[in-house]
Formats: sequence, structure tokens, C-alpha cells
Amino acid sequence: MTGRLEQLADGVLLPGFGGTAAPDWVRRRVTAGLGGVVLFARNVESSAQVAALTASLRAEREGVLVATDEEGGDVTRLDASVGSPVPGAYALGVVDSVPLTEAVSAAVAARLASVGITWNLAPVADVNSAPDNPVIGVRSFGAAPSLAARHVAAAVAGTQSAGVAACAKHFPGHGDTTVDSHVGLPTVGPDLVGALLPFRAAVSAGVASVMTGHLLVPGYGDAPATLNPGLVTGMLRDELGFGGVVVSDALEMGAVAGTVGLAEGAVRALLAGVDALCLGGEDLGEPVVDGVRDAIVAAVHSGRLPEARLAGAAGGVAALGERYRPGRATPPALDVERLGSEAARRAVRAAGEVRLPVGLPPVLVELDPAPTIAVGRTAWGLAGLLPGATELRVGPDDPLPAPPVDRPLVVVARDATRIGWVGRAVDRLLAAHPGAVVVEMGLPGPVPPARGWIATGGASRASARAAVELLAGTTP
Repeated sequence: MTGRLEQLADGVLLPGFGGTAAPDWVRRRVTAGLGGVVLFARNVESSAQVAALTASLRAEREGVLVATDEEGGDVTRLDASVGSPVPGAYALGVVDSVPLTEAVSAAVAARLASVGITWNLAPVADVNSAPDNPVIGVRSFGAAPSLAARHVAAAVAGTQSAGVAACAKHFPGHGDTTVDSHVGLPTVGPDLVGALLPFRAAVSAGVASVMTGHLLVPGYGDAPATLNPGLVTGMLRDELGFGGVVVSDALEMGAVAGTVGLAEGAVRALLAGVDALCLGGEDLGEPVVDGVRDAIVAAVHSGRLPEARLAGAAGGVAALGERYRPGRATPPALDVERLGSEAARRAVRAAGEVRLPVGLPPVLVELDPAPTIAVGRTAWGLAGLLPGATELRVGPDDPLPAPPVDRPLVVVARDATRIGWVGRAVDRLLAAHPGAVVVEMGLPGPVPPARGWIATGGASRASARAAVELLAGTTP
């Protein structure tokens, strides 16, 4: 009996790990029934290497789930070293072409499928109605619930057309919050009806999975959504009619591990109705995963967690792995680079005179804020794309340079309106160089008093190239 319970408990776990090859403990547990794994940028060296990694896992058990967060735009795991070839959700929302969002999502998913990843923990279904939200921002399709809803549905359809399971996150909506759940426990804003609209659209589109957020919802007690049966079972299952896999956001995040603890959070999540438990944001290692598994088994032995609930959760995870085995669908033949460039060009917005003068090499100052945990350290910016440019990257603790006034100045920022030091640095540079061009690669705010202004709607490689085309006057 104990062996069966341990196998069931392993069947709901989705750990991460370090390195570019699966460690022995992961492969051993996959053979024994581990639900799946989540890959991060730390696991990626090249497409061929990722394909070999996923093949090694499926050599242990063919139905194991391999997931990642390939949102496009700012959040990319496959292309963290160079930047995503497609713009993210906010830029697609600016374009507001449902067919384009579906095509971009299908192209991204086809690329994932080509390296053996068949579960994309995307799209973000949050309505970013709080402009100072520290963790969502350009990861959201926008601040209007109806816009976010139609693009979430399109992203789900595109992703799953390529044989990859989609995941709408972070239920019931992380957009109207001002705390990052990686470090604290946010409370959602008052418009729950609007926040739920994209999740309703995802369910109607047949989304395979929904990820819970570690979020407090007024009127639903003091447990965050991931640990709250009134929200997972009552609202998501019963009210919205979702019948797929419910997966938690990473349980080691501060909103759970920093409050009730990792092992206790795992048990409470299962009791709430969550099926799959992410333990992936950090390389926690086998002893920590053992501790979570043992806590789940102990909860069944004590009678606190019904065995039927654990078996149902493990069965749902296993069924998802079977449904989305590699090769069960023929991914569409879409050129992700071409689609990404088209989408980025259509998303970029400009004001004033943005074309740089010919013959004068520019000075490029990039204001580089610390990345959020969700985004991680990902390549971004215009460095290397402006021929002859003097390139200066400035962090929050670095002195602001004094670029020469006789050369064109390009100031590149991310979230200048939200991040205080970035906004102040832009103001100081413009006071000394009113003829500068500002390129905003985060959530755009008011147009600054600059010679020219470009808003890309995100920091993808595709968006950077679209901005450079405007600066050089070479946009097709």
C-alpha cells in the first residue's frame, strides 16, 4: 500500500532541476511514475541539447510530461541567451489581430514540440489593470478584460493546434495586484468578474490546463487561490466548468513556502482541488522533493487527504501526458522568425522624430533594472544592433554616464513609469540631451519630452529589431 501511495504522490509532482541533462534522481523517478518536469533557461544550451534531454526522459517513460514557460516576449526559456524571436502578449494585444496571436502561438508551440516539450505554461490570462503591477506588465495582453479574453482564446487554440497543451495562468487573475507572489502574498483587486473573463474564454476554447496563482481574493477567506477549495473546486471547477488539469504555480514561492511551508502547501493544494504541483522555479533537489512526497503520503495515511483525491489528481496528470505525447499531432509549418518580425513591426508605436541622423555614430544608454524572478536574466536591448554605436549599460547601482552632446543619443528603458530609478534616469538624460530618442521596452507610459519616442510593447529580440528598423529608417 505504501508503495502505491508513494507512486501516486510522485505522479502529481513537477520538479525542476539543474543542468542541461536530467540527473539520475529525476530519471529514476520518471521511471517510477513522476508526473513530469519543468524546464527553465538553466536547462537550455541548444535545441539539439533540449531534444536529447527530453528524449532521455521519455526513454524512461514515454508519457512523462515535459513543461516550460515559453510565453514569448520577456519570458522565454529556449531563447533566454538571445531573446525571444516573437513579441509577447502585450505587443500582440496592441496589434489586436486574433489570427496573428493564434499563428504566433502555434509557431511557438511547434518549436516546442520539435524539441520534445509538449506542455507550455502559457498564455498569461491576467488582465493587467494595475499599472504598477511588479510581475505581470507586458506578460499580459492588456488592461481590458474583453481584449485579454479574445487573445487568450486565440493563444490556446494556436498552441493546442500544434499538439502542445496550453495553460491559462494565474487563476483567478494576477493582473490587479501590486505584490509579486514570488516574494509575498498579493490580494486581487475588486473587479473579479473582469479578471475571470479571460479564464472563461480559455475554458470555452478547450484549454488543457489552468495554473492557479498564490493570490488572496476578498470574500474567499484567508487562503490563497492555490490552497483554496472555494476558488479551485468551487469557482474554477463548478462555476466555470473546467474539467482539465489544475496545476499550481511554483510552491516554493514566498506566498506559499513563506507562509504555510512547502510540504504543507502541497497537501493543502491537493485538498483544494489542484492536480499537479510545480516545484520548479529553483533547483530544490531530491531531498526536498522527497519531503513533499512524504508529506502527501502521510496526509493520506492520517485520513486528512482522501486517497481518491490523490489518485484522481495523479490520473489527470497521467492522462494529460498521454493526450499530448510527442507525434500525436502534426505541428503547422510556420516560420516563427518571420511571424515574430511581422508581429513586432505591427506592435511598435512611435512619436516625434525617431530616425537617427546618417553619418553620426550614436551613443546607446540602456537602463537595466533587476529582472523579476518570473522573467529571469534574459538577453534584451539594442546592443549589437546599431552599427558603430557606443554602448553603455547602466544598472540600478551604477552612476549615470554623461554622453557627449555632439552625438545622437538613444536611451533604452524598461518600465520607466513603474520603476523609479529608471524614470529618474530617463529624465536626467533628457534634461542634458533633449534631442535624444527614448525606446521604451516595458509597459509604456506617457510620451516623454524627447525628440522621438518608440514603444515596443516588450523586450523580445523581435521587438528590438523592429525598434532599430525605425531608428535606421529601414522598416519594410
